[in-house]
Amino acid sequence: MENKKLHLVSLGCTKNLIDSEVMLGRLKEYDIIEDGSKADVIIVNTCGFIDAAKEESLQTVMNLHDERKNDSLLVMSGCLSERYKEELQKELKEVDIFTGVGDYDKIDELIALKQNRFSPKSYLIQNEDRIITGSTYHTYIKLSEGCNQQCSFCAIPQFKGKLQSRPLSAIVEEVTKLVAQGFYDFSFISQDSSSYLRDFEEKEGLNTLIDAIEAIEGVKSARILYLYPSTLTDNVLTKIINSKIFHNYFDMPIQHISDHMLKTMRRGAGKEIVVKQLEMMRHAPNSFVRTSIIAGHPGEREEDFEELATFLKTYHFDRVNIFAYSDEEGTKAKTMESKIPLMVMDQRIAKLNEIIETQTLQSLQEELGKEIEVVIQGESSEHEYFLAAKKLLWAEDIDGEILIYDNELDTPL
Repeated sequence: MENKKLHLVSLGCTKNLIDSEVMLGRLKEYDIIEDGSKADVIIVNTCGFIDAAKEESLQTVMNLHDERKNDSLLVMSGCLSERYKEELQKELKEVDIFTGVGDYDKIDELIALKQNRFSPKSYLIQNEDRIITGSTYHTYIKLSEGCNQQCSFCAIPQFKGKLQSRPLSAIVEEVTKLVAQGFYDFSFISQDSSSYLRDFEEKEGLNTLIDAIEAIEGVKSARILYLYPSTLTDNVLTKIINSKIFHNYFDMPIQHISDHMLKTMRRGAGKEIVVKQLEMMRHAPNSFVRTSIIAGHPGEREEDFEELATFLKTYHFDRVNIFAYSDEEGTKAKTMESKIPLMVMDQRIAKLNEIIETQTLQSLQEELGKEIEVVIQGESSEHEYFLAAKKLLWAEDIDGEILIYDNELDTPL
């Protein structure tokens, strides 16, 4: 008997990707296909973080519904489904099964029963078998779910709940199992990675994590993503810098640099602390510093913006993501006055992007003439004569692609 066919679309962040891989692991009896019109089951793991992500999620669901088979099942899971569960179940009759962020490990049961389910926020999926996608050497490891921060612009704690760290033993078990499967490069992620184990009364849980991962034979490369200024300590930074396994790869979304805006955004750490941390990162050997900025948050004065622009010019981040502020239901920022006009916001974003393009180009030019360790990832999307490679230090998918002539390799792939 021919296996049933599954088409899964994972939208949003890499934390979502892990959850999608858990669902694939629970549905191993299905053949995974790329053509949704031929699938027996279609799953869209949605993102509900900002307006653009919501629109993409809804459009993806509707597009897949339009082309699917008559007898197929369309499943909507993830953050958007969780955040707007009552409204979506009432309005989206095209979807057969709704589930949120707590039932990825029960997706096979929901499909078999054709049943909706939304588990309470107090969940944390443990060591489920995942089908790793996109790489044969690298994977993401989730440190925790939820977040205790109260940033003015962010709704994540509303639908993800409070911080819940995974026990260190569970993470060690998962990494050890993945090493046995041939994986050697790991990115550790969560909403606020520098708060790892704080719910277990351990202030510097990342130090414990680093020691445990370094003790696993076969782990060659690791990085920690999404550090948070108010919970990151100098001891943890020093631990990363001195590690022989963890790269000096620092991904810390600062969102702004003006003290006025950091307070308005309820970030919990002022400019002095943020700058001190960034300087420690920049002066670490072979460091790579990535951040994210929100432009146009309510209350952003012209002097706040100019302070931010000047800082971006002088600090020289390796990579920066710019996000336009958008109102999110249930957040403090939505109720704030002093909203920034769209035209002003667009002008500010354009100016920041110009600065960032210059900084990114400078970061890449600094690599010229160096001998660096890279991972060959296969044929490049640019041209069949090129191979795609990634500097081992860089994070997967987001920091760029190095093109290599295949005839320059000593050993053909």
